[in-house]
Amino acid sequence: MIDELITLVDDAHGVDAPRRHPDLPPWKLLIVDDDEEVHDATQFVLRDLVIFERPLCLLHAYSAGEAREQLRRHRDIAVAILDVVMETERAGLDLVGYIRDELGLAECRIILRTGQPGYAPELTVIHQHDINDYRTKADLTHTRLITMVSTALRSYEQFCTIEQSRRGLGLIVHAAADLMEQHAISNLAEGVLTQLAVLLKLPLDGIVCTHRGSPFSEDNGGYCCYVIAAAGRHAPYIAQPLAALPDSRIAYAILSSMAQGQHVFGEDYTVLYLKAAPHQEAAIFLDTGHALSMLDRPLLEVFVSNIAACFRNVNLVERLNHVAYHDPLTHLSNRSRFIADLDGVTREQTDIVVALLDIEHFADLNDGLGQDIGNALLVAVAERLRSMLEPECRIARLGADVFGVIGPEPQVNPTTLFALFQQPFAVDEHQLPVTVTIGLCHDLEHASSGMALLKRANIALNRAKKNLRSHHEYYLVEMEDSTRWRLEIIHQLRRAFDAHQLQPWYQPQIALATGKVVGVEVLLRWPGEQGFIQPPDVFIPLAEYSGLIVQIGAWVLDQACAQHAQLTQWGFTRLKMAVNVSMPQFRKADFVENVAATLVHYRMPPQLLELEITESIAMDEPKVILQKLEALKRLGILIAIDDFGTGYSSLGQLRSLPIDCLKIDKCFVQEIHDGKGGMFAETIVGLSQKLGVGSVAEGVETLEQAGFLRALGCSVAQGYLYAKPMPADQLVEWLRQQATT
Repeated sequence: MIDELITLVDDAHGVDAPRRHPDLPPWKLLIVDDDEEVHDATQFVLRDLVIFERPLCLLHAYSAGEAREQLRRHRDIAVAILDVVMETERAGLDLVGYIRDELGLAECRIILRTGQPGYAPELTVIHQHDINDYRTKADLTHTRLITMVSTALRSYEQFCTIEQSRRGLGLIVHAAADLMEQHAISNLAEGVLTQLAVLLKLPLDGIVCTHRGSPFSEDNGGYCCYVIAAAGRHAPYIAQPLAALPDSRIAYAILSSMAQGQHVFGEDYTVLYLKAAPHQEAAIFLDTGHALSMLDRPLLEVFVSNIAACFRNVNLVERLNHVAYHDPLTHLSNRSRFIADLDGVTREQTDIVVALLDIEHFADLNDGLGQDIGNALLVAVAERLRSMLEPECRIARLGADVFGVIGPEPQVNPTTLFALFQQPFAVDEHQLPVTVTIGLCHDLEHASSGMALLKRANIALNRAKKNLRSHHEYYLVEMEDSTRWRLEIIHQLRRAFDAHQLQPWYQPQIALATGKVVGVEVLLRWPGEQGFIQPPDVFIPLAEYSGLIVQIGAWVLDQACAQHAQLTQWGFTRLKMAVNVSMPQFRKADFVENVAATLVHYRMPPQLLELEITESIAMDEPKVILQKLEALKRLGILIAIDDFGTGYSSLGQLRSLPIDCLKIDKCFVQEIHDGKGGMFAETIVGLSQKLGVGSVAEGVETLEQAGFLRALGCSVAQGYLYAKPMPADQLVEWLRQQATT
């Protein structure tokens, strides 16, 4: 053994000691041998060495058992120098199997040495267990030992580099997958910080992520950079401009990186540059404390390329989110976002008010000045709401001319909101005055969702549209009860119509000059249980509101023509049949064609059909109405204006309409006794005479009324004085009785 030790040290000579890197840990070498002199000699040769800028730390084990303990405690051993023969002939080889198979230490380099050459392991064993070298103790001179250890350490470093790269790439792949799931840029940036801290083993508070332009508002911020993610001492500066950071070194490094459009690798920091899109730039500052190794840089290149894709994904998602939840014209929140905000309000139960603002007569303005001016007005209204209301108020555009506001009562109340519209809006060359109708809801009790709150505010808005004095209404529970009742009536009406429960009733019309029956008006009746008749002034408006009136109206016309055909067969050949037409029915494009087809089907003379339209129909869209009325007149059909005097007629338009009759509303007839009603009735009869058309008085109940109207020259009357509305079978009987008197 003494000879071997002499061999080990005999070629020792002075060499210049390499410089040690102050930040790198020492290499760990495990010496396993049952001979203490071998340990001493190895310690003598290696103790002061610095290999690849790192010193050596020698760990000693005098048996395979001690070696196993050292290996379990130090899993970062770089090189293990093992004696093959110790307690047993295979103790060293068994230890090799333990290192590779049980502990799974693939990077650790293994050098076998033995003082008995005959115990050399087979070549297959060396290959199988990745043994780095095999030497007899006689071969290990001073120089050879150092060379062998240096070679093993270089191999170990290469293995660690490969493994570190593999783990780093694995982290990048998993990081990219996790980060790709983020849908907000702030969440993504926070995830990037966490992943970089793991990848480079850096403290979180040493990493700052910035973004060109503010991601927290619609303003892109120009060329200003904002902090979008940070931790530790930098966390308070999230959402602040980069210049707000107290460490000017960070701001300078980031701005330098963005100016160059590339990464910056400093002595003690790194800035990673990301360009997700032409106008989407980000930079990440890493306080590394030292220059990054050549291994870390390519890993970061791969990381950045993956993260850039994540930023593009987030930008796309945020753009889609903006489209999904914002109005493209005004850039306010849209209906979906407003409902989501209301959902939050219902959960928080805060003291807030919901208001809906409807711009009055917006459709007329749009038609008169054009859609471009209309759109510009909407943008101006949105901007005034945004600038004049407090930041805590949330504003949305919910429909063509309806805006929504959520906020505290001092801000969201009729006085404050109406004040916003006192001044006209400057649009193009126009100064446009705008008035609004407002529906408000501050009753959050029992509001289960945002949709329920919106429904309440909408109920209040609809009620406010009928309030011509104040133009605003607060929601009351009674309003919803009324709405619920109306919906129930509509539902019942639809079922009754489908079940053929509706009935056409007929009220005779009498010529005042002769007392003879000249026609009948068809009136719709809805018989209920136990003989109850639903009031027409209740269900007819609801039928119009629901759109069911179009089907009902077509059915009534069909029934009227069919009944006329039967009356003709029974000898009543000259009776005129008056049928009411609703506005939705009249607006149908094929209305005239359907009327003509019905007349042909029942072979009814067109001059015996009189269609009654209201003043609102007659005055709505004069050109369109005139075309349809002229088409009906060409067929020979008579036209009457129903309830004349209760609406807003233009005498100029009235004169141009091809009408045959004006019907005096019963409210004027019933007030004949007090003088005023007589005046209105006289005016309408006189107007009809000047227009050269007939007149029909409704609701005549007394002989005095009939005499007054006859004296005025009114043509025809109907009312309880002559006959109540009646079903078809009773009408036939009534007509027969009249024929015999």
